[in-house]
Amino acid sequence: MLSTDKITEIFCLVDDFCKKFDSIVDKKSIQQQSTIKRRNRAFTMSESEIITIMILFHSGGQRILKDFYLTDIQKYLTSYFPKTVSYNRFVELQKKTVVKMALFLKTYCIGKCTGISFIDSTPLRACHIKREKQNKVFKGIAAKGQCSIGWFYGVKLHIIINEKGELLDFMITPGNTDDREPLKFKNFHKKIFGKLFGDKGYISQDLFEQLFVDGVHLVTKPRKNMKNSLMHLKDKIYLRKRALIETVNDQLKNICQIEHTRHRSFDNFIVNLLSGLIAYSLFDKKPSLNIEIIDNERLIAAA
Repeated sequence: MLSTDKITEIFCLVDDFCKKFDSIVDKKSIQQQSTIKRRNRAFTMSESEIITIMILFHSGGQRILKDFYLTDIQKYLTSYFPKTVSYNRFVELQKKTVVKMALFLKTYCIGKCTGISFIDSTPLRACHIKREKQNKVFKGIAAKGQCSIGWFYGVKLHIIINEKGELLDFMITPGNTDDREPLKFKNFHKKIFGKLFGDKGYISQDLFEQLFVDGVHLVTKPRKNMKNSLMHLKDKIYLRKRALIETVNDQLKNICQIEHTRHRSFDNFIVNLLSGLIAYSLFDKKPSLNIEIIDNERLIAAA
């Protein structure tokens, strides 16, 4: 469980953003005059509280949301959340926070590019591969794909991070999508500059030239059947440090719990994913690289 100061900090960040978002929407929205009476009763729990609870759930390594909500929130954190609703109602209200949660992630939780970035993809399984035809929640969205550990049925999460372990951007694609496809969209890498390190799955001469025009130098380890090309010693060292992004994927799955096969709707899957990414972005300590150590390794190797 997070400290009380951290809980207060997260709620204040989320609540300030929600108030700012609501004020902008009220100013820009067009009021429609209608004689039809609509129910417009305010929720017992605010959207700020719902988003905060989801972030807290994904920050503490919890696995079952129902146990966390009924035990930790309704018993031990009643001073922070005095007007809680039933668990079934809480699950229904989650999907109403998708837009605010996505904008909060893009506005407050995305790091800044430093010129050194890493890219990778990881599978998010919707169900066991043998039950792919029985799954109705992800029908038309998920697909059968293959990764380094075998076949899976679900979607792929593509992420870009800097050497500090901060998220720079992310994208969700069906499981059968090639890892190089997201980089063909400029919106995915428009904030990236400098060198982008990837594995052998990103090798493509056309993609290299396209990214180079946009100011991104794609660096990958060559395959065994490829001709040897000159590579800067520092780039070789950074390629060896690609375990950084693997560590980030591991924390997203095992600590933030962005992957499980118990989803009952696609909307709640998106809420689960977004809140997990936000929770990781708000971690005080993230996996990172020490640039000074890398520079020392380069000097030792050069000597």
